[in-house]
Amino acid sequence: MNKGLKIYIVDDHSLFREGLHFLLNNSQYITEIREAKNGQEFLADVESYNPDVVLMDIEMPELNGIDTTKEALKILPELKIVALSMHCDENFYSEMIEAGAIGFLIKNSKFNDVETAIIEAYNNRNYFSPEILSFIVKSLSRKQEIPVCQKLTLREQEVLVRICQGLSNPEIGEELHIAKRTVDKHRENILSKTQTNNTAELVVYAIKNKFFEI
Repeated sequence: MNKGLKIYIVDDHSLFREGLHFLLNNSQYITEIREAKNGQEFLADVESYNPDVVLMDIEMPELNGIDTTKEALKILPELKIVALSMHCDENFYSEMIEAGAIGFLIKNSKFNDVETAIIEAYNNRNYFSPEILSFIVKSLSRKQEIPVCQKLTLREQEVLVRICQGLSNPEIGEELHIAKRTVDKHRENILSKTQTNNTAELVVYAIKNKFFEI
């Protein structure tokens, strides 16, 4: 990667924030790093700074990461946000993905995972730390299996794999030589057939049913 990235770390714990800043500062592809200790401070600054990738803590006082993500994407709709959490909590990751986060990292992740998440997010691809994917799969295995009301067509399977790869609907359309609105419809049908609600659940479904491997 030749481009020098601008990173924003939003976390209310100064020790964690400063430690992550120090580690990222040694990455050759990162040229600027800015910090905020809460969501309000970040929102006041995000438009002028216009970061490439944001590392967003979920549990913060005053304005939590979920609401901050929603507000930030109103200001900069193309902003790439990766959620940070101490917990593999289903409510947290589901709400953050629905809010618009493109990835999810557990705070005890290896630094290599953090770097990978940043690069994937910058390239508009989803990234979920191995810990969170493992938790989701184990959690689902303890619940009733996701039923498949109808079999996915070959085209729907092709679209599903590319969703798991983090491609956007226009990118999927270009790769498969079909219109974006056709991809939109395929995605809608896949969600309905698999009885899933978002990309995170689709990734888990694809892994469990061997459409996609991590």
